[in-house]
Amino acid sequence: MFYIPDHYIETLINEDLQLMDVTTLSMGIEDLPGRLTCYPKRECVIAGVEEAACIFTKIGAEAEIMIPSGRRVEEGKICLAVVGTAGMLHAGWKVAQNVMEYASGIATRTAEMVRNARAVKPDIKIAVTRKHFPGAKALSLKAALAGGASIHRLGLSDSILAFEQHRVFAGTDDDFLSLIPAMAREFPEKKIAVETDSPEEGLSFVRAGAHVVQCERFTFEELAEFVSAAKQLNPSLEISAAGGINASNAAEYAATGVDFLVTSWIYFGKPEDVKVRMTCERYEGEREKVLKFSSGHYNTVQCNG
Repeated sequence: MFYIPDHYIETLINEDLQLMDVTTLSMGIEDLPGRLTCYPKRECVIAGVEEAACIFTKIGAEAEIMIPSGRRVEEGKICLAVVGTAGMLHAGWKVAQNVMEYASGIATRTAEMVRNARAVKPDIKIAVTRKHFPGAKALSLKAALAGGASIHRLGLSDSILAFEQHRVFAGTDDDFLSLIPAMAREFPEKKIAVETDSPEEGLSFVRAGAHVVQCERFTFEELAEFVSAAKQLNPSLEISAAGGINASNAAEYAATGVDFLVTSWIYFGKPEDVKVRMTCERYEGEREKVLKFSSGHYNTVQCNG
C-alpha cells in the first residue's frame, strides 16, 4: 500500500480541467457514452495506474485496473480501461496519461538499474533520494518502488544524515567526530549516517561510531578498498555509494561490495509512451466490447469523497 491523498488527485485534475472542457461542450458530445483504454507502446514496467484510475473515478467514470503498477507489461497490453461519458473521458484523459507515462518512465529506469546491480550482487539495494521534481514526491517515490527500489530518505524528519554542509557548523573535524556519539544518544533509535568524499575521512567516521557511511563520488578502486577497511573496523557498518550512479555503471558499483546504491538518476529521463484509445458506444453498436475482465486480474477503483 502506498497512500496518496484525494486532495492530491483533485489538484492534478484541477490543473487541467479548470471547471469545464470547452471543446466537448462546443461539439455537443459531452453526454455521449464511451470507453477508453490505455496501453504502453513498448514493453515497460507500468506505474501510476491506480492514480490514473482514481482520476477518472473522481470525475464520475468507472475505471478498471487490468494490470497494477509494478508489473512488466508487453507492448499493446491494456493496463487500464474506463467507461463513462465523453465529457468524463476527456476531462481525465491527459492528466491520467501524463501520470502513467512519467511514473512508468521512472519505474522502468529503476527496474533496469536494479537488474544490472543485482546481476553482480543479488542482495544489493537501490535507494532513491528526495531529489525529485518539486511537487511530484508521492508519484515519484511510488514509481521507484514499483520498479524495485527502496527509499533512501522520505524527508528531513525520518533519518539522520550529516553532510559537509552540516559539518561546517560543527567547528573543527574533531568537534564533529565528538558529535557522532552525541547524536546517537539524542536519538537512540536512529542510525547515524554521515556522507564523506574521501576514504580517510570516512574511516574516521567509522571509528567515531557512525552506523552508515555514504561515499560520495569515490572511484571504483577507492570504494572497494574503503569497504574492505571499514568492514574490518565495524562488520555491521552499512556503506552506500552515491553521486553519478545510473543503470550503466550500477553493476561496477555493486561489485565494490557496498550495501546499497543511492541515486536520483531514475527521476530524470524520457517518459514511457502510453497510448490512449477512445471509442464511442453510439457508433460501436453490438461490436465486441473493449472491456473484458477476468476474475483476479482487475480491480474496481473507488476513491474517498
